[in-house]
Amino acid sequence: MQKYLDLPLSTINIVHQIISMTNQLEIRHFEYFLVLAETLHYRKAAERLFISQSALSQQIARLETILGQALFIRTNRKVNLSQAGVLFQKEAELIINQLQQSMERWQLGIKGGEGILRIGFVGSAMQVYLPPIIKQFSVECPRIKFYLHDLSNKDQLVALEKKQLDIGFMRAKNLPNTMKSISVFKENFSLVLPANHPITADNFKDMSQLADESYILFPNERSQMYYQQIINLCSDCGFSPQISHQSIHGPTIFKLVESGLGISIVPNSLRDEYNYQVRFIELTNIPQQTELFAVWNKASDNAALPYFLDVLR
Repeated sequence: MQKYLDLPLSTINIVHQIISMTNQLEIRHFEYFLVLAETLHYRKAAERLFISQSALSQQIARLETILGQALFIRTNRKVNLSQAGVLFQKEAELIINQLQQSMERWQLGIKGGEGILRIGFVGSAMQVYLPPIIKQFSVECPRIKFYLHDLSNKDQLVALEKKQLDIGFMRAKNLPNTMKSISVFKENFSLVLPANHPITADNFKDMSQLADESYILFPNERSQMYYQQIINLCSDCGFSPQISHQSIHGPTIFKLVESGLGISIVPNSLRDEYNYQVRFIELTNIPQQTELFAVWNKASDNAALPYFLDVLR
């Protein structure tokens, strides 16, 4: 108590303001703010929160009054975050994330568990590589509960940065310096052609035979490394692919190919020869291979993560 009284008056006043502020804040204030910060639209945010637009406006106004800062810049046409709002968004995400993780650990502790691990992955990782790893981990560490999240490379990196994921499996190597990674799996690419396409495994020689085709590919912004490998693969045969459609989902790609809207190139592990009228040709005589990386945040403090990394290694 004496140490507190010895503080400068200005510091004591700041402490009092913070205490007063936190006593008035409610979890719903953070939740409402984060949804509005994401949508930047009161009606859409209110619909997602299942409350009226006027109720959302009142709660955001109340939050701004408590904080003494305008979090949003409102005009007749749009809503944007203020500088204070941008800063508050980072803190609100940390608070909500920490609360969720704390409650999960508490519930797990009641049931006798010892930890929680959140695992992100691109769809192809679940076809061959990841299932036996997860099975081995569940056998070796039965008291650690894990959650699986099917996400793109980009979404995994965002979630890892916010510590909403503990580890991700992605086809990306250019990572922020806040991340660590190891290569865990390499595989060939496969061509995906309509079942009635004239090119077959018997008469296929190289990609130059398919220079005039339309291509259905993963978007560049979702997986730049993977996308560039496809471009290089085609470039080595003297052409640049004409991209007609883009998708991050294997079933969507296969349906588009089946419908004759183009051909595709996918990781060999993603091939599905039973549910679609398509033909796969594994590309074995090319230098390009697709690589899967395990990625995690250097600042992770999840005690369960080292056990999972031991299984990977």
